[in-house]
Amino acid sequence: MKDLSIKVNIAGRMYPLTVQQDEEESIRKAVKAIDEMVKDYEKNYAVKDKQDLLSMVALQYATQVVNLNEKTESIDKSLHTKLNVLNDLISEVL
Repeated sequence: MKDLSIKVNIAGRMYPLTVQQDEEESIRKAVKAIDEMVKDYEKNYAVKDKQDLLSMVALQYATQVVNLNEKTESIDKSLHTKLNVLNDLISEVL
């Protein structure tokens, strides 16, 4: 896959990145989501320091990742249990 050099603007600051071509759209969507969240925090809270705003955004996204990982682990355990039951039933039949 071909690498691209792009520049993204996050919270008013430019960042040069080298990304794979198939990642560019996802990265640009992520940048847009971060900027929208920063603007929401700026509007709703008396915080003007970009570092504080970016920290709040990072915390929100990290919390979402933790929650998704916990949910995935729970689903994996449930699926594993069900597959073991099915495997036992098949073994009994054979």
